[in-house]
Amino acid sequence: MMAVMMKAVRFAEYGGVDVLDVAEVPTPVPGPGQVLVQVRAAGINPGEAKIREGLMHELWPAAFPSGQGSDLAGVVTATGPGVTAVTGGDNVIGYTDDRASQAEYALVEAGHLTPKPDAVPWEVAGSLFVVGATAFAAVRAVALAAGDTVVVAGAAGGVGSLAVQLATRAGATVIGLASPANHDWLAGHGVIPVAYGDGVADRIRQAAPRVDAFIDTFGAGYVQLAVDLGVSPARIDTIANFGAVAEYGVKAEGNAAGASAAVLTELAGLIAGSALEVPIAATFPLDNVRDAYRLLAGGHIHGKIVLIP
Repeated sequence: MMAVMMKAVRFAEYGGVDVLDVAEVPTPVPGPGQVLVQVRAAGINPGEAKIREGLMHELWPAAFPSGQGSDLAGVVTATGPGVTAVTGGDNVIGYTDDRASQAEYALVEAGHLTPKPDAVPWEVAGSLFVVGATAFAAVRAVALAAGDTVVVAGAAGGVGSLAVQLATRAGATVIGLASPANHDWLAGHGVIPVAYGDGVADRIRQAAPRVDAFIDTFGAGYVQLAVDLGVSPARIDTIANFGAVAEYGVKAEGNAAGASAAVLTELAGLIAGSALEVPIAATFPLDNVRDAYRLLAGGHIHGKIVLIP
């Protein structure tokens, strides 16, 4: 019998965006505990670009030809043996650990799915997992309480824009480091915006008498800045400078620490209730995957870039 084919992002070697292609591949068939999802939206993330460029080969090598993508939202089209939580036609949000969401269809473990509320747009649902789980874990790691002051570096990016909102919901005073172009958005979400760059430590001190916690979504020298500001290493979390864990004794809790359908359910409920916003920077058809990653590589993106198969 002829296999049913689908479009999926593939790359056959490490390299820049030009190694990305959209190929015709067989549509997978769900096995025990698996669900076949027709993908309606799939977010893209910096980690995928680093893997494709070969920068993460020691930690997470690629097997060629490799697919790409974790985030997804879509419609259940088939279920494997033993799956009872979802059924055909269900709208779902989820994730795959198999680098496979940037495709017309994706196989997903049933336990990695949660229902998509009607009030959550597809492009938001399909870009929620990586940034949402990462922001959730980072905010949890620094143990915020009412009255605390927390600084978030990269406050307008994909993770940062959610972290500042979750930190505000925890009752903290939130200082967001971002370019001036994003200060109005931050202020509109209850965040004190501060420009990064030379003199940032002085600007933070002017904004708040003390800093209790620090979330670094950017890397560079922000962990050192947090230490210089007097923040305890136990309340510094970085998702971008893993060498700082050994050097300073800080935390590096991110996506892996927050990866669960339960976290997705909680975040989707907040979005549906207008208590959390996921900014969308741009959407691209699946065939334009190279353009999507070129935009991501340019940096200074406010919000998420999403592929629409």
